[in-house]
Amino acid sequence: MLNHGSGRLAPGILQQIGRTPLVSLRTLGAGLPVPILVKCEHLNPGGSVKDRIALAIIDDAEARGLLAPGATLIEATAGNTGIGLALVAAARGYRLVCVMPEKMSHDKRAALATLGAQVIVTPNASPADPENFRNVARRLADERGWFLTDQFRNPANVRVHAETTGVEILEATGGRVGAFVAGAGTGGTISGVGRCLKEQVSGVKIVLADPVGSALAEWVERGRCGADGSYAVEGIGGSVAPENLHREVIDAAERVSDDESFATALRLIREEGLLVGGSAGTNVAAALRIAARGEVEGPVVTVLPDSWDRYRGCAWMRPAGAGA
Repeated sequence: MLNHGSGRLAPGILQQIGRTPLVSLRTLGAGLPVPILVKCEHLNPGGSVKDRIALAIIDDAEARGLLAPGATLIEATAGNTGIGLALVAAARGYRLVCVMPEKMSHDKRAALATLGAQVIVTPNASPADPENFRNVARRLADERGWFLTDQFRNPANVRVHAETTGVEILEATGGRVGAFVAGAGTGGTISGVGRCLKEQVSGVKIVLADPVGSALAEWVERGRCGADGSYAVEGIGGSVAPENLHREVIDAAERVSDDESFATALRLIREEGLLVGGSAGTNVAAALRIAARGEVEGPVVTVLPDSWDRYRGCAWMRPAGAGA
Protein backbone atom coordinates (compact mmCIF):
# COMPACT_ATOMS: atom_id res chain seq x y z
CA MET A 1 0.00 0.00 0.00
CA LEU A 2 1.47 3.34 -1.03
CA ASN A 3 1.41 6.38 1.22
CA HIS A 4 -1.95 8.17 1.21
CA GLY A 5 -1.23 10.85 3.75
CA SER A 6 1.51 13.08 5.11
CA GLY A 7 2.52 14.70 8.35
CA ARG A 8 1.60 11.64 10.42
CA LEU A 9 3.61 9.13 12.40
CA ALA A 10 4.32 6.26 9.97
CA PRO A 11 4.73 2.64 11.08
CA GLY A 12 7.71 2.26 8.71
CA ILE A 13 9.58 3.81 5.80
CA LEU A 14 7.59 1.92 3.17
CA GLN A 15 4.49 3.93 4.10
CA GLN A 16 6.29 7.03 2.83
CA ILE A 17 6.50 5.80 -0.76
CA GLY A 18 4.36 7.83 -3.16
CA ARG A 19 2.40 11.07 -2.78
CA THR A 20 5.38 13.02 -4.13
CA PRO A 21 4.88 16.74 -4.86
CA LEU A 22 4.09 18.15 -8.30
CA VAL A 23 6.14 21.32 -8.79
CA SER A 24 6.02 24.07 -11.42
CA LEU A 25 9.30 24.98 -13.15
CA ARG A 26 9.45 28.73 -12.51
CA THR A 27 12.75 29.41 -14.26
CA LEU A 28 13.11 26.81 -17.00
CA GLY A 29 9.43 27.14 -17.87
CA ALA A 30 9.30 30.94 -17.88
CA GLY A 31 7.64 32.48 -20.93
CA LEU A 32 6.24 29.26 -22.33
CA PRO A 33 2.63 29.02 -23.54
CA VAL A 34 1.79 26.41 -20.86
CA PRO A 35 3.38 25.49 -17.53
CA ILE A 36 5.86 22.64 -17.05
CA LEU A 37 4.96 20.58 -13.98
CA VAL A 38 7.40 18.00 -12.58
CA LYS A 39 6.51 15.04 -10.38
CA CYS A 40 9.30 14.86 -7.79
CA GLU A 41 9.85 11.11 -7.69
CA HIS A 42 13.42 11.68 -6.50
CA LEU A 43 11.87 12.50 -3.11
CA ASN A 44 10.71 8.93 -2.50
CA PRO A 45 12.56 7.26 0.43
CA GLY A 46 14.90 5.35 -1.88
CA GLY A 47 15.46 8.40 -4.06
CA SER A 48 13.59 7.28 -7.17
CA VAL A 49 10.33 6.47 -8.91
CA LYS A 50 11.28 2.79 -8.69
CA ASP A 51 10.32 2.65 -5.01
CA ARG A 52 6.72 2.47 -6.21
CA ILE A 53 7.21 -0.61 -8.36
CA ALA A 54 9.49 -2.35 -5.87
CA LEU A 55 6.81 -2.23 -3.19
CA ALA A 56 4.01 -3.08 -5.62
CA ILE A 57 5.82 -6.12 -7.03
CA ILE A 58 6.61 -7.54 -3.58
CA ASP A 59 3.10 -6.82 -2.26
CA ASP A 60 1.68 -8.65 -5.28
CA ALA A 61 4.01 -11.62 -4.88
CA GLU A 62 3.21 -11.93 -1.18
CA ALA A 63 -0.52 -11.73 -1.84
CA ARG A 64 -0.20 -14.59 -4.34
CA GLY A 65 1.85 -16.71 -1.94
CA LEU A 66 4.99 -16.68 -4.09
CA LEU A 67 7.46 -15.63 -1.38
CA ALA A 68 8.51 -17.76 1.58
CA PRO A 69 10.02 -16.12 4.67
CA GLY A 70 13.68 -15.29 4.06
CA ALA A 71 13.40 -15.76 0.28
CA THR A 72 16.02 -14.39 -2.10
CA LEU A 73 14.89 -11.78 -4.62
CA ILE A 74 16.81 -11.13 -7.83
CA GLU A 75 16.40 -8.30 -10.32
CA ALA A 76 18.13 -6.97 -13.43
CA THR A 77 18.44 -3.29 -12.62
CA ALA A 78 20.09 -0.04 -13.64
CA GLY A 79 20.29 0.58 -9.90
CA ASN A 80 17.13 2.40 -8.86
CA THR A 81 14.80 -0.60 -8.76
CA GLY A 82 17.51 -2.42 -6.84
CA ILE A 83 17.61 0.35 -4.24
CA GLY A 84 13.81 0.28 -3.94
CA LEU A 85 13.84 -3.50 -3.61
CA ALA A 86 16.59 -3.27 -1.00
CA LEU A 87 14.34 -1.06 1.15
CA VAL A 88 11.47 -3.52 0.85
CA ALA A 89 13.75 -6.52 1.42
CA ALA A 90 15.15 -4.95 4.58
CA ALA A 91 11.65 -4.25 5.92
CA ARG A 92 10.25 -7.67 5.00
CA GLY A 93 13.24 -9.91 5.77
CA TYR A 94 14.30 -10.96 2.27
CA ARG A 95 17.73 -11.29 0.68
CA LEU A 96 18.41 -9.37 -2.55
CA VAL A 97 20.69 -9.96 -5.54
CA CYS A 98 21.03 -7.20 -8.16
CA VAL A 99 22.44 -7.77 -11.65
CA MET A 100 23.69 -4.56 -13.28
CA PRO A 101 25.38 -3.75 -16.62
CA GLU A 102 28.82 -2.25 -16.19
CA LYS A 103 27.81 1.15 -17.69
CA MET A 104 25.89 1.98 -14.52
CA SER A 105 27.52 4.35 -12.07
CA HIS A 106 29.79 3.21 -9.25
CA ASP A 107 27.66 5.33 -6.91
CA LYS A 108 24.71 3.01 -7.56
CA ARG A 109 26.83 -0.11 -7.00
CA ALA A 110 28.14 1.30 -3.72
CA ALA A 111 24.64 2.26 -2.56
CA LEU A 112 23.30 -1.23 -3.24
CA ALA A 113 26.20 -2.86 -1.41
CA THR A 114 25.68 -0.55 1.57
CA LEU A 115 22.00 -1.56 1.61
CA GLY A 116 23.06 -5.20 1.89
CA ALA A 117 22.38 -6.35 -1.66
CA GLN A 118 24.71 -8.69 -3.52
CA VAL A 119 25.75 -6.91 -6.74
CA ILE A 120 26.66 -8.82 -9.90
CA VAL A 121 28.09 -6.68 -12.72
CA THR A 122 27.74 -7.90 -16.32
CA PRO A 123 29.15 -6.63 -19.64
CA ASN A 124 27.15 -4.08 -21.64
CA ALA A 125 25.78 -6.89 -23.80
CA SER A 126 22.91 -6.88 -26.30
CA PRO A 127 19.56 -8.45 -25.30
CA ALA A 128 20.37 -11.58 -27.36
CA ASP A 129 23.67 -12.16 -25.56
CA PRO A 130 23.61 -14.69 -22.67
CA GLU A 131 25.69 -12.19 -20.66
CA ASN A 132 23.07 -9.42 -20.94
CA PHE A 133 22.07 -8.42 -17.42
CA ARG A 134 18.44 -9.49 -17.86
CA ASN A 135 19.45 -12.90 -19.19
CA VAL A 136 21.90 -13.41 -16.34
CA ALA A 137 19.24 -12.55 -13.74
CA ARG A 138 16.73 -14.92 -15.32
CA ARG A 139 19.29 -17.74 -15.51
CA LEU A 140 20.32 -17.35 -11.87
CA ALA A 141 16.69 -17.30 -10.76
CA ASP A 142 16.04 -20.57 -12.61
CA GLU A 143 19.23 -22.25 -11.41
CA ARG A 144 19.02 -21.25 -7.75
CA GLY A 145 15.30 -21.02 -7.12
CA TRP A 146 15.39 -17.28 -6.44
CA PHE A 147 12.33 -15.08 -7.03
CA LEU A 148 12.76 -12.96 -10.16
CA THR A 149 10.92 -9.69 -9.54
CA ASP A 150 11.03 -9.11 -13.33
CA GLN A 151 10.37 -5.37 -13.52
CA PHE A 152 10.43 -5.36 -17.33
CA ARG A 153 7.52 -7.80 -17.60
CA ASN A 154 5.70 -7.81 -14.26
CA PRO A 155 2.23 -6.25 -14.75
CA ALA A 156 2.28 -4.89 -11.19
CA ASN A 157 4.75 -2.30 -12.52
CA VAL A 158 2.30 -0.72 -14.97
CA ARG A 159 -0.63 -1.18 -12.60
CA VAL A 160 0.90 0.74 -9.69
CA HIS A 161 1.59 3.76 -11.91
CA ALA A 162 -1.97 3.71 -13.24
CA GLU A 163 -3.40 3.43 -9.73
CA THR A 164 -1.10 5.86 -7.89
CA THR A 165 1.20 8.08 -9.98
CA GLY A 166 -1.43 8.85 -12.59
CA VAL A 167 -4.14 9.41 -9.99
CA GLU A 168 -1.88 11.75 -8.01
CA ILE A 169 -1.23 13.82 -11.16
CA LEU A 170 -4.96 14.08 -11.85
CA GLU A 171 -5.64 15.17 -8.28
CA ALA A 172 -2.85 17.78 -8.26
CA THR A 173 -3.88 19.31 -11.62
CA GLY A 174 -7.63 19.09 -11.16
CA GLY A 175 -7.68 16.81 -14.19
CA ARG A 176 -6.18 19.41 -16.51
CA VAL A 177 -3.17 17.93 -18.36
CA GLY A 178 -2.12 18.81 -21.90
CA ALA A 179 0.67 16.28 -22.24
CA PHE A 180 2.57 13.75 -20.17
CA VAL A 181 6.24 13.12 -21.00
CA ALA A 182 8.48 10.34 -19.72
CA GLY A 183 11.40 8.18 -20.71
CA ALA A 184 11.11 4.42 -20.65
CA GLY A 185 13.36 1.96 -18.89
CA THR A 186 10.86 -0.77 -18.11
CA GLY A 187 8.00 1.24 -19.63
CA GLY A 188 5.91 1.10 -16.46
CA THR A 189 5.74 4.83 -15.76
CA ILE A 190 4.72 6.04 -19.22
CA SER A 191 2.40 3.07 -19.84
CA GLY A 192 0.64 3.20 -16.46
CA VAL A 193 0.36 6.99 -16.15
CA GLY A 194 -0.49 7.30 -19.84
CA ARG A 195 -3.31 4.78 -19.59
CA CYS A 196 -4.72 6.47 -16.50
CA LEU A 197 -4.63 9.95 -18.04
CA LYS A 198 -6.13 8.83 -21.35
CA GLU A 199 -9.08 7.35 -19.51
CA GLN A 200 -9.76 10.64 -17.72
CA VAL A 201 -8.48 13.54 -19.86
CA SER A 202 -9.78 14.11 -23.38
CA GLY A 203 -7.06 14.93 -25.90
CA VAL A 204 -4.07 14.43 -23.58
CA LYS A 205 -0.84 13.61 -25.43
CA ILE A 206 1.53 10.92 -24.13
CA VAL A 207 5.10 11.45 -25.33
CA LEU A 208 8.17 9.23 -24.97
CA ALA A 209 11.41 11.07 -24.14
CA ASP A 210 14.14 8.87 -25.60
CA PRO A 211 17.93 9.23 -25.59
CA VAL A 212 19.63 9.64 -28.96
CA GLY A 213 21.10 6.18 -29.51
CA SER A 214 18.09 4.33 -28.12
CA ALA A 215 15.90 2.35 -30.51
CA LEU A 216 12.60 3.03 -28.74
CA ALA A 217 11.63 6.30 -30.44
CA GLU A 218 11.57 4.61 -33.83
CA TRP A 219 9.58 1.73 -32.33
CA VAL A 220 6.95 4.23 -31.17
CA GLU A 221 6.85 5.94 -34.56
CA ARG A 222 7.11 2.96 -36.93
CA GLY A 223 6.44 -0.17 -34.92
CA ARG A 224 9.99 -1.46 -35.22
CA CYS A 225 13.13 -0.73 -33.25
CA GLY A 226 15.77 1.40 -34.91
CA ALA A 227 19.51 0.94 -34.93
CA ASP A 228 21.07 0.36 -31.53
CA GLY A 229 23.52 3.10 -30.54
CA SER A 230 25.39 4.18 -27.44
CA TYR A 231 24.41 6.87 -24.96
CA ALA A 232 25.41 7.82 -21.43
CA VAL A 233 22.07 8.64 -19.79
CA GLU A 234 21.23 5.84 -17.39
CA GLY A 235 18.02 3.95 -16.74
CA ILE A 236 16.03 4.81 -19.87
CA GLY A 237 16.09 3.82 -23.54
CA GLY A 238 17.03 0.48 -25.02
CA SER A 239 17.51 -1.61 -28.13
CA VAL A 240 14.37 -3.73 -27.60
CA ALA A 241 10.98 -2.59 -26.35
CA PRO A 242 10.17 -4.22 -22.98
CA GLU A 243 6.81 -5.90 -22.48
CA ASN A 244 5.72 -3.21 -20.01
CA LEU A 245 6.07 -0.50 -22.65
CA HIS A 246 2.64 -0.25 -24.28
CA ARG A 247 2.90 1.37 -27.69
CA GLU A 248 -0.85 1.92 -28.06
CA VAL A 249 -0.74 4.42 -25.17
CA ILE A 250 2.02 6.59 -26.67
CA ASP A 251 1.31 9.32 -29.24
CA ALA A 252 4.80 10.56 -30.15
CA ALA A 253 8.49 10.49 -29.27
CA GLU A 254 11.13 13.17 -28.67
CA ARG A 255 14.82 12.31 -29.10
CA VAL A 256 17.18 14.01 -26.65
CA SER A 257 20.98 13.91 -26.81
CA ASP A 258 23.23 13.19 -23.83
CA ASP A 259 24.55 16.75 -23.95
CA GLU A 260 21.07 18.25 -23.80
CA SER A 261 19.98 15.82 -21.08
CA PHE A 262 22.92 16.57 -18.81
CA ALA A 263 22.81 20.32 -19.46
CA THR A 264 19.12 20.37 -18.56
CA ALA A 265 19.72 18.28 -15.44
CA LEU A 266 22.36 20.77 -14.29
CA ARG A 267 19.92 23.62 -14.90
CA LEU A 268 17.31 21.83 -12.78
CA ILE A 269 19.87 21.51 -9.99
CA ARG A 270 21.23 25.06 -10.18
CA GLU A 271 18.20 27.09 -11.23
CA GLU A 272 15.29 25.19 -9.70
CA GLY A 273 16.95 23.57 -6.66
CA LEU A 274 15.82 20.13 -7.82
CA LEU A 275 18.56 17.62 -6.99
CA VAL A 276 18.02 15.14 -9.81
CA GLY A 277 19.81 12.75 -12.16
CA GLY A 278 20.43 12.73 -15.88
CA SER A 279 17.16 11.14 -17.01
CA ALA A 280 15.28 14.02 -15.38
CA GLY A 281 17.15 16.22 -17.84
CA THR A 282 15.97 14.03 -20.73
CA ASN A 283 12.35 14.25 -19.60
CA VAL A 284 12.39 18.00 -18.97
CA ALA A 285 14.22 18.79 -22.23
CA ALA A 286 11.48 16.94 -24.13
CA ALA A 287 8.75 18.61 -22.07
CA LEU A 288 10.19 22.07 -22.79
CA ARG A 289 10.03 21.43 -26.53
CA ILE A 290 6.41 20.28 -26.36
CA ALA A 291 5.35 23.25 -24.27
CA ALA A 292 7.18 25.70 -26.57
CA ARG A 293 5.29 24.50 -29.65
CA GLY A 294 1.99 25.72 -28.21
CA GLU A 295 0.13 22.67 -29.47
CA VAL A 296 -1.37 21.58 -26.12
CA GLU A 297 -3.86 23.52 -24.04
CA GLY A 298 -3.01 22.29 -20.55
CA PRO A 299 0.20 21.91 -18.57
CA VAL A 300 2.97 19.59 -19.71
CA VAL A 301 3.67 17.13 -16.91
CA THR A 302 6.79 15.01 -16.55
CA VAL A 303 8.64 13.06 -13.87
CA LEU A 304 12.00 13.54 -12.16
CA PRO A 305 12.92 9.86 -11.89
CA ASP A 306 15.82 9.89 -9.45
CA SER A 307 18.20 11.83 -7.24
CA TRP A 308 21.61 13.31 -7.98
CA ASP A 309 23.32 11.34 -5.19
CA ARG A 310 23.87 8.30 -7.43
CA TYR A 311 25.71 10.27 -10.12
CA ARG A 312 28.23 12.35 -8.19
CA GLY A 313 31.11 10.33 -9.61
CA CYS A 314 29.93 10.82 -13.22
CA ALA A 315 31.70 13.22 -15.57
CA TRP A 316 28.59 15.29 -16.25
CA MET A 317 28.34 16.11 -12.54
CA ARG A 318 31.85 17.60 -12.63
CA PRO A 319 31.56 20.51 -15.09
CA ALA A 320 34.66 22.34 -16.28
CA GLY A 321 36.12 24.56 -13.58
CA ALA A 322 34.45 22.66 -10.75
CA GLY A 323 37.73 21.24 -9.44
CA ALA A 324 38.20 17.80 -7.91
